[in-house]
Amino acid sequence: MLHNMKKFKGLICHYWKPTPKKWRKFGDGLLAASSVIAIGGLWQFDNLKEVFTTSEIKGLIVTSIILGVLGKFLTNFFKEETSENN
Repeated sequence: MLHNMKKFKGLICHYWKPTPKKWRKFGDGLLAASSVIAIGGLWQFDNLKEVFTTSEIKGLIVTSIILGVLGKFLTNFFKEETSENN
């Protein structure tokens, strides 16, 4: 149990460290893609009602937004590898 808490605290400490560029790009890409899907779903809501039910469309839009924001948030847990001499 104590070992798991140390791992969790170490992970949380990484959140505030600089995120590598590739992970920032990945997180930004996830957020952008989810935003486009959500906005497109809202924009074409009436047309999508012919294929999906209203609750399914709303679920897709909400899931898209949550996954995009969560993906962007989780990429902050990757730290940039730097040497101790820098």
